This record gives sequence, C-alpha cells and structure tokens, in this order.
Amino acid sequence: MRVKSLLAAAVASALATLTLATLTFATGAWAADPSTGAISYPPSFFAEVGPTTALDMVMRLPGFTFDKGVVVRGLEGSGGNVLVDSAAPVAKNDTLDEILKRIPAGSVARIDVIRGGAPGIDMQGRTVVANVVRKQTAGFHGAVSATTQLLSDHRVLDGARAEGQWRWNGKLAELSMVLGKGPDDQLGDGPRVRTAADGKVLIRSNVDADAGGLRKWLIGAYETPFQGGRLRLNGAYMANPYSAEIMDRLSLPGGREYEYDTQDRLQAELGARWARGFGPTSLELVMFQQWNNNDTKARFTSAAVDRDFELDKKVTESVGRANLRRRMSDHLTLEAYAEGALNSLDSQTRFLQNRVNVRLPAANVRVEEKRAEVSAAAIWRPTATLTAEAGIKEETSTITSTGDVALEKSLSFTKPRATLTWAPDPSDQVRMRVEREVSQLNFDDFIASSSLVNTGAVLAGNPDLSPQQAWVAEAAYERRFWKSGAVVLTARHSDLTDVIDRAPVYGPGGVAAADAPGNIGDGRKDELILNVAVPLERMGLTSAQFKAQGTWRWSQVTDPVTGREREISNLHPLDWEAHYTQDLPALKANWGVDVMSAYSERAFRLSEIETKKVDTWLLVFVEAKPRPDLILRVEFQNLTSRDVNRIREVYAGSRRTAPLAYVDGRNLEYGQSLLIRIRKIL
Repeated sequence: MRVKSLLAAAVASALATLTLATLTFATGAWAADPSTGAISYPPSFFAEVGPTTALDMVMRLPGFTFDKGVVVRGLEGSGGNVLVDSAAPVAKNDTLDEILKRIPAGSVARIDVIRGGAPGIDMQGRTVVANVVRKQTAGFHGAVSATTQLLSDHRVLDGARAEGQWRWNGKLAELSMVLGKGPDDQLGDGPRVRTAADGKVLIRSNVDADAGGLRKWLIGAYETPFQGGRLRLNGAYMANPYSAEIMDRLSLPGGREYEYDTQDRLQAELGARWARGFGPTSLELVMFQQWNNNDTKARFTSAAVDRDFELDKKVTESVGRANLRRRMSDHLTLEAYAEGALNSLDSQTRFLQNRVNVRLPAANVRVEEKRAEVSAAAIWRPTATLTAEAGIKEETSTITSTGDVALEKSLSFTKPRATLTWAPDPSDQVRMRVEREVSQLNFDDFIASSSLVNTGAVLAGNPDLSPQQAWVAEAAYERRFWKSGAVVLTARHSDLTDVIDRAPVYGPGGVAAADAPGNIGDGRKDELILNVAVPLERMGLTSAQFKAQGTWRWSQVTDPVTGREREISNLHPLDWEAHYTQDLPALKANWGVDVMSAYSERAFRLSEIETKKVDTWLLVFVEAKPRPDLILRVEFQNLTSRDVNRIREVYAGSRRTAPLAYVDGRNLEYGQSLLIRIRKIL
C-alpha cells in the first residue's frame, strides 16, 4: 500500500507541476487531424537533421518512444509501436528497427502519430502508434554502406550492408543484405574478488573477456495487387554465430579459470499478408512461418573442475490470422480477428562435470503448443475530442510435453479491455486504459541454462508453466507545445497473478536440489514514465532538440524460498535515456550526444542472489553530408568506459536456512570504441 500511495502522490504532484509549467506553452505548427487525433509530420519537419532512414525520422518524433516489440509466440502482441503503410510488419527475427533502417527517408511521404486510434488503423493493442506512410511513386531507392569499428582491445570489426527498393506499376520489391561483425559490450577486462562471509579473501584475479558475433543476413519482400486487394510476401535468412572467451588469471590462490562459449544461431522466416477493402469493410489475412535453430556449447576449466554444456534447440512456429474491420459510421468502427498458432520446441541438453554426466531436470524435451485467440472490439468516437474503445479477447491453448517431462495441459483466458481518450484541445490529451493482460510463455524457460557452466548452480527448465496474468490500469497525460515540443506522463499499475520467477525444484524427500522458472503466486508492479521532447531555439540553440525518457518501477512478490516479500527478479528499478541533437547547416552536418542510464537488476535463486550493475553509456556522434548522396558518420562510443559489475551472493544451501558462503564480484570494463560508417545513397 505504501508503494501505491507514493506512486499516486508522485503522479498527482507531477501532473500539477506539469500543468502549471505548460500553461504558457504555445501550440506549434505541427498538423493535427481533429477527426482522428493523429498528428502528421511531413518530410519538411525532419529536414533540419537530414535523416537517411525512416528509423532516423521515428527517433525524432516528439513525445514518442520507439518500441521494436517483444519476442512472443503468435502475432498478437509481438509487434512494436510503428506501422508501415498502416500495417504491422509480418516478421519477428527481422526486427522492426532493422525494417525501418531499410526504408530510405526519401521514400517517406509522412509519419502519423496516432493517439487513441483512427479509422482503418490496427493499433496492435496500443494507445499510441506511429504510422510510416511511404510514397507510391515509381522508381528506385537504395543505399550501400561500409562500417569499421575500432575497439580499445585492438579488435577491428568490419561490416557492410546493401539495400534497395523498386516500385513499378503498383508493385514493390525490396532486397537487403548484411554482413558484419559486432561486439558484446557486456564483457571486458577487470578485477574479480571472492570473499567469505567473514570477509576473508578467497579468490583474487584479473579477468580478460572478449565476445562478439557475426551477422549474415539476406532479406527480401514483394508486393503486388492481387484479387482486388494487395498481397505482400516477405522472407528472411539470418545466420548469427556468436563466441565468447573468458580468461580468469588467479593471483590468489593461483592458477587460472577458462571459459569458451559458442552459439550457432540460424533463423529463417516467411510471411504473407493480403488485404482488401469491400466498401466500409476491410479484410486482412496473414500467414507466418519461422524456424529457429540454436546450437550452444560452453566449456569451463579450472584446477578443481571441468564442466561441459551442450544444448541443441530447434523452435518452429506456424501462425494464421484473419482481421475484419467495418466502419459502421463516422463515429463507430467494429473490429474482430481470429488467430491460430502451432508452436514446437525440440531440445537436447548434455552437461558433464569432470567428465561425469549430470542429469538435469527437463534436459531433453519436446513441447508442442496449439493456441487460438479470437477478439471483438468497438471503437466509438462520439465527438472530435473523445474516443472510447471496448473489446474482449478469448485465448485458449493446449501444451503437450514429451521426453523428460510428460504432461498435457489446457489453458483458457478471457481478456477484456477498455480505453478512453480525451483531447479537450489540440495541445492536450488524456488517455486511460484498463485491461487484463496474459503473457506468452517463453520457450527458453522450458529448458536448462548454459550459465551453470561457470557457476555450477543448476538452472533447470520447466515446461509446466502457466502464463503470467495481470489486471492493468493506466493513465497518461500528454501536452504539446512550441513547434515540436511534447511532455507525456504515464502511470501504470499491474495486479499480477501466477508471476513467473525462479522457484525451487524439489527432489526425493522434499529436498530442494535446483531452481527453475516457476509460477510463484501473486504480486504487483507500478510504473511511472516521463517522456520529454524540447526544441531549444528559444534557449539560443538553433536547430537543436533535447529528448529524454525515464521509467521508475516498483514491484513486490513473495519469495518462494524465504517466504519474504521482495522485488521481481531482473526488473530494473530505474531506466532513463537522454538525447541531444543539433543541425549545422553551414557545415552540411549534424551532431549529438546520446546517454543511456546506468541500471541494476537482481535475480533471486535457490542458493544465490545475483546482482548486475551496468554503468552509464555515453556516445557522441558527428554526421556529415559532403554530397547529398554521401553520408559520413563517426561515433565515439562508451566515452564513460562503462563497467558491468556482476555480484553473486552464494549460500551454502537454500537461502531460507543456509548461511552465506561467499560473495563473488566481477567488475568488467568494456572500454571505448570508435565507429566509422560511410553510406552511399543510390
């Protein structure tokens, strides 16, 4: 209750302050459609910063925070908050940010920020989305680019990409190829210290860790008129091998520990969408198929122990979906959809310790899930300032597991939803939402984790999970000011059921022997989100903008090991970011500063608490256009030499009864880097 009271007081105070502070802000020149609540941004709005891709333009939208979506099974709830030509991309491994990178800025007619809904727009369950509307003129747009990244550990990582889109006779073809290396900025060099509960130093060492991956992508799409509507086909083939090498040289007690991890990931997907209008009625049919193969190997050696871990995981997904929308009048629209999905997971896990096979719970399993969801909703706009939506979804699924874990379970959930959007004038908008949310189960929770290779702690899998559910209440206030300024304050409260966190796995005699993902009961989560975009001309900085976002989180669940209340594992108490950009037209250039906040997260397990603390990331960039078709970008990355501090508090047994055995801290510095990119517009 104290957290709720504090949150309510903070929201009330912030709203009052925000209202007083913005009373003098004048409405700017952005174009708002009073009939829909959408705000349109033409290319001229972005001209000062000279964007090269649609992603550059989206990142400059005032009061809008880009979200590329989440990895879930099925299409509902997986997409991000940006549409392309009023439709969500039928893709998953080919992420939304990559899709927007391939859309040249010159092919964008406008971007609409839709708040509360608009006729003919599938909001994907969100209250705010951006819609990138492309020009339909025939012709070719393309680009090639080359990138070199120089790291402080003397690695040189190169990359190249090429992309193009062709329009002719109402048809569209797209092709993109990517080949390049990238670093893992969570690993670096630094000290490690392990101390006993009495403070005695048990291990003192220096860690040298390097990691990175390779992208080998081929992505394409084709659109054409078909059967009175429009058909889009897209596909992607994406190979992403990854490796990490960690050398730990021990000055106390002497010797070394060595770990080498590899992941061979191969992802492929095919998508199809056909959409057609029948007067006031529109129909959309979607099909999606993906394959994900992941072969993971990890080896750890030391003077006392050798560990080998292997995981061969294959995931497939087949989805079909039909959307039907009918505009009954200028004030009322009805929507419905039906979606069916068939998912499968095949996993084979092998773990050796000192060449002896160690049996893991749920090591070798095959899981199949059949899932269906139907939905109906009504969007009512009685006046130009008020929009209401009411809907209901029904979700059913059957999960079957064979192998080490044999089970079959059926689940069913009813998910009502209601939203209300009120815009008393062009500058202000209030949005409210009440909804029952049901999370999609993560197949990675069904299988064992490779992290046990260096810790020895068994992190098992668990196919017998129920989705986490939540009743969510949300309120947001948005204020537009000056030409491109915006302030958005959002408060969200979630009452959680069947929270998924780490839970003990009990062996013979009721003794907890490991931990695995499990449903640990009820909980709650509160969030306060502040989003600010401020043009700085009135402060003497021409062609400059400041954007920032902060998210504060409070959570509470009952720890299944100790029975005490605690936060939810791996939930960040605070995330924030800030961005400054300025155009320098005399130099045909722009520059900026990006700051990503430090953050911390804690994971609570059977016999340990792991805390990860990541320091602030600072990036300064300069982008020059010596010619309209040539862009040179230089990024000075990680100027703060960000540290990643991993702290393991390990107990002699269960945290409920056993004493603290030791605390192991590893503080790794990734180091600074320089990235140079040359992009040629074709």
